[in-house]
Amino acid sequence: MCGAGEQTQELPPGTDLTRETVFAGKVRVGGEPASGAFVRLLDSTGEFTAEVVASASGDFRFFAAPGSWTVRALHRSGNGETPVSAEGPGLHPVEVSLG
Repeated sequence: MCGAGEQTQELPPGTDLTRETVFAGKVRVGGEPASGAFVRLLDSTGEFTAEVVASASGDFRFFAAPGSWTVRALHRSGNGETPVSAEGPGLHPVEVSLG
């Protein structure tokens, strides 16, 4: 079981986007939310860094360092991944489509 909190688009109180890098978005399959997808954050070398479970509405988020990353989603309906990059702090939207 994942130790991450409930996944929503809403950031936790006190989140300072001038200092923190956040990747947040949705996992979708056929345009619909992929509830319960396992969403993984991989570093620039493809190494596993973190995992969360997407909410019922397909939402997920990661707090990470600036740089190049990959967000990979695994679901009973298919898998998908999206490269993401952040040059600095802020909220960086991510969409992952499963095929």
